[in-house]
Amino acid sequence: RMSRHAQKLRDHDINPCVAETDATTKCMDDNDYKKDMCTAYFLKYKNCRKFWHSIMMQRRRNGVKPEMPSADERKKILESMG
Repeated sequence: RMSRHAQKLRDHDINPCVAETDATTKCMDDNDYKKDMCTAYFLKYKNCRKFWHSIMMQRRRNGVKPEMPSADERKKILESMG
């Protein structure tokens, strides 16, 4: 059974970067944990975190709740950006 923290990290409404996390983990598994083989995946994850963190901070400043958009809402935000 997963810990509450682990469950939150797997929750698409809480963690916008589940897919990037999974891709990075798979790359590391597939390449005997040689980080340099997975640089692109780490970068995608980092960019994902940075992007959604900035959205979250903007919403916090504007008093929007919840601060992290739901998975459906995030999909619409991304679609609106092209």
